[in-house]
Amino acid sequence: MTIPFELPEENRELSPITGYTRAHWEAVADGLLGAAWRWATPGGALLDLPGRPSGSGVRSDGLEGFARTFLAAGFRVAGAGGKDPHGWLERYAQGLTAGTRTPGRDDAESWPLILDHHVQGQPMVESASVALGLSLTRPWLWDQLDSDAQDRAETWLRGAIDHTPAPNNWYLFPFTVASFLESVGRGDEATTRAMERALGLMETWYRGDGWYADGDGRAFDHYNGWALHLYPLLHAHLSGDTALAARFGPRLREHLEGFSLLFGADGAPIHFGRSLTYRFAASAALGIGAVTGHTPLTPGTSRRLISANLRYFLDRGGVTDDGLLSLGWHGPHDATLQTYSGPASPYWASKGFVSLLAPEDDPLWTATEEPAPSEGPDRVLALPAPGLLVQSTQADGIVRLHNHGSDHVRPHEAESAAQEDPLYGRHAYSTHTGPTSRTNVADNHLSVVIAGVASVRRRIRPLGAGQGDGWGWAASSHLPVFASGAPMVPGLRVESVTVARGRYELRAHRVVGAPHGAGVTLTGWASDALISQLHGLYGWGERDEVRAPQGTAYEPWVRVPRLSATSEGTAVFVALASLSADEPSTPLADAVSEVLVHEGELRVRWADGPQTSVSFEPVRVTHE
Repeated sequence: MTIPFELPEENRELSPITGYTRAHWEAVADGLLGAAWRWATPGGALLDLPGRPSGSGVRSDGLEGFARTFLAAGFRVAGAGGKDPHGWLERYAQGLTAGTRTPGRDDAESWPLILDHHVQGQPMVESASVALGLSLTRPWLWDQLDSDAQDRAETWLRGAIDHTPAPNNWYLFPFTVASFLESVGRGDEATTRAMERALGLMETWYRGDGWYADGDGRAFDHYNGWALHLYPLLHAHLSGDTALAARFGPRLREHLEGFSLLFGADGAPIHFGRSLTYRFAASAALGIGAVTGHTPLTPGTSRRLISANLRYFLDRGGVTDDGLLSLGWHGPHDATLQTYSGPASPYWASKGFVSLLAPEDDPLWTATEEPAPSEGPDRVLALPAPGLLVQSTQADGIVRLHNHGSDHVRPHEAESAAQEDPLYGRHAYSTHTGPTSRTNVADNHLSVVIAGVASVRRRIRPLGAGQGDGWGWAASSHLPVFASGAPMVPGLRVESVTVARGRYELRAHRVVGAPHGAGVTLTGWASDALISQLHGLYGWGERDEVRAPQGTAYEPWVRVPRLSATSEGTAVFVALASLSADEPSTPLADAVSEVLVHEGELRVRWADGPQTSVSFEPVRVTHE
């Protein structure tokens, strides 16, 4: 698809895979900024982009438009050493002055006040982008403001420090505001407390393997890269805080060891977790790693990943005919969104432009592109800390994420089917498929069916993960919950194990405590364009295909393979699943030669020789 602004010629010598260079990144930033500024208020304080409003209201949405595009402008100008050929910073200086002159007033320009997250919290999110933009452009913007304008801006920003954030990555917003205020000589005890509080929480949220939980629960998603790693390391980089860099840098390096595999050969990130409309913000962790040196990747691999990620969305309708980032994934897609998503929300994609902080002579931009990890041999990677299992296949460049640890259920919340979230509750996600909507059949899901009502998966309890040579596994349990009738059935639970090798996914489930008359269903990958296969190996009866007419973020209409059976008491169900771009040469039914289930242990003999054994009490997986 074409985009409504001009890009440089491709450079297939320097970038043989994507054709993109640093000049393409600068041109995209300029194109997006130019299109967004056509919707600015006369004073430039609000960018009122067209589209459905968020739950925070249109004034907050207008601030969001200003703040998030300012972030892109900040990276663009700072990365160019202050060169600003399009005069972006003059516009943002005027908008900042107008927006902070009378905050909270109901007029054409005034910014909303920053209050507690449960009252009027969204401006706190945007304050971090404003503060970061000011940090990046300080010599050319902040230092040129008169003292009254600086004082008013500080007063507005301090609302982030004086009010309560949401109990997750939001604590990094007052952290970023405090970082800026201290950098311009306006720090005090309150800014010190805000920074110490955030850094202290980061320690409690760190789980290992380079992954943070987004709060006190078990939410592991793209916020790791575009928030939890990004803000502390940007602060360390801009302030020269070597002690903080030494603390957080190795964690980012470890994170990128696994996260770099979570991009398909076509540049797509895993379609998993909330706020996916931020699109190529998914490359922010790769970018800050390259800028700071805290990365295990070569410069050519880093650029291949970030440029492919950017190009993936530009080539697939992420930018409208008006030059705006749409609310969705490829193009508009309502099921991808959250209630807090407004017309300017996609502009958190600006975080992807952090790569521009590497100067034009940096190896990130001068090295020849190298293949992405997903373009190498088939890989299986276990991440025990977040409870995730990554599986990639070289033949089609598809990456799959098997979820046995991330649920986005807060510790204080009860498990309720009313809050079912397809972006976390499914057993598997990929770079080439999206979950079906809540109103259609659930893909990649084990349901217990009682009185015609199918259960959903909410709180996920990880049971372990590991890997060997060319294979890996992850396991979890959950308590099935129901939208009608009894919300839970006493004693009912499901234990699930995924074993991945090559393109194959061995899915074993033990249902415990099923009442008389219960049924069980298992679904596979939702796609009509790819080959989605699901074959019952043990315990399953009927197989059929179910339509999901609302489609996914990738396809407007999809089919989902499904297995069904009855269940009572304790029973084991085993299936083999596969997702591939082309029809495999070996039928799925021929991949396994023998399946034995005896006294709580499963043994699977593969047709090519190896044997996989799974025990459920406790969960233990071997492959030999």
